[in-house]
Amino acid sequence: MVALIYTCLRFACRHFVCVGALLAWFAGWVLTAWAGEPVRVVSQTVGTDELLLAVAAPEQIAALSHLARDPVFSGVAREAAAYPQITLGDAETILRHRPTLALFADYSRAELVEQVRRAGVPVLIFDRYKTLEGVHAFLRRLAAELGPEAVARAEQVAASDLARLAALRVRLAGVAAVRVIAPSTYGVIAGADTTFQDLCDHAGAENLAFTLGDLRGHAAPPTERLLGWPVERVVLSGEGDVGVALARYRKVPPYAFMPAVREGRAVLIPGWMLGCVSHRRVEAYEALARSLHPELWPE
Repeated sequence: MVALIYTCLRFACRHFVCVGALLAWFAGWVLTAWAGEPVRVVSQTVGTDELLLAVAAPEQIAALSHLARDPVFSGVAREAAAYPQITLGDAETILRHRPTLALFADYSRAELVEQVRRAGVPVLIFDRYKTLEGVHAFLRRLAAELGPEAVARAEQVAASDLARLAALRVRLAGVAAVRVIAPSTYGVIAGADTTFQDLCDHAGAENLAFTLGDLRGHAAPPTERLLGWPVERVVLSGEGDVGVALARYRKVPPYAFMPAVREGRAVLIPGWMLGCVSHRRVEAYEALARSLHPELWPE
């Protein structure tokens, strides 16, 4: 025990983690272990927030990410309001919540993950989010850390997702895919091996950045060739007025010169859906399919 405390103090000094916060976490870990209490999970990303809330018991959730309550980025903003948040992206803030498990994604800062791991906190890295199948695999892995009730909830979530997906496939059977792109103002466009490609694959859409542009990941758009793509709809994040969402793209080449942008041929889905990496993407499949194929959902 003395050796473990000494190791923790050395880690704190070496990595500039507050000694008080680290000792508070350590004391909480000892009390939790002795008392046999449920695990305390801290989630550092929105995606892991959504997964954790789907399967964990309330008392197992120590804190969620700083974006958990923001409806622009989070699909669980209302639910997340009941839990503490990480306000700073550092190890000290995470350790202050005395976690027995910390959730990160493979796009979390490597040094942050390493600091938490070196403090003795087990971590899970969410790295299977490009497909729904991968998400379900991670969800089951997370649930196994939380106990039998969480395992049962994970299976219920997966079954519900697959049932909704099957129903959507039936509705979209035989429909002509709408040719789309998802532009950004950051100088990249989403191609294959992205969550947007997965979204298109399940919503009756053809992502031209992949099929014509042969782009993978988030890559720079081929300006001249892009202008020749037969884009039928531009997919944007947001809600409300399409014209407002398109305004910024009407000022940014090459999109400013695209007929679809100039003519206002765009669809909007909530921002959290367009960037969703969790199982909640099924809602995004349905929302985009409805927007692109409204005739299949008659009033």
